[in-house]
Amino acid sequence: MNRALPVVRLRVPTDEDAVAWHRVFDHPDVMEFQGRASAELSVYEELTARQRRHDAEHGFCLWTMLDESGRVIGFTGAQPWPQDWGPKGEIEIGWRLGREHWGKGYVTAAAQTTLERVRAAGVGSVVAMVDARNTRSIAVTQRLGMRLAEVFTTPSKREGHCYRLDL
Repeated sequence: MNRALPVVRLRVPTDEDAVAWHRVFDHPDVMEFQGRASAELSVYEELTARQRRHDAEHGFCLWTMLDESGRVIGFTGAQPWPQDWGPKGEIEIGWRLGREHWGKGYVTAAAQTTLERVRAAGVGSVVAMVDARNTRSIAVTQRLGMRLAEVFTTPSKREGHCYRLDL
């Protein structure tokens, strides 16, 4: 059964979004595959500032995700892979959603918009790096038409998957 995806709006993160992200992601289920407990506000302040720079330099970033009422519910978007390991030099799409919004199609809708935007910015392919146990994110990659390209071990000794999609 195909259900209609919800309306979701994406915007370049603001200074205030750091506070909203800190609040929305402060849940053990949300942070389970991030390899750590809830992050400090300063982490989100740095992350939103970096995303504004990415948008200015590349035309895309991890955008703040807003629901139908304009409430901040998470982020989705794309950025150059930030680690020294993995797909260096490639563009990664990613998402994180507040726990109360899971299972409603927000991530899939926002990720589809992300793919359209990065394609329009001239990006030819994207990757998604997903913890092998994160079945929800794996399902999103499948809905986007991505294919499993590589299985790897992360520096924290977890099994990870690299999904790819040519745009």
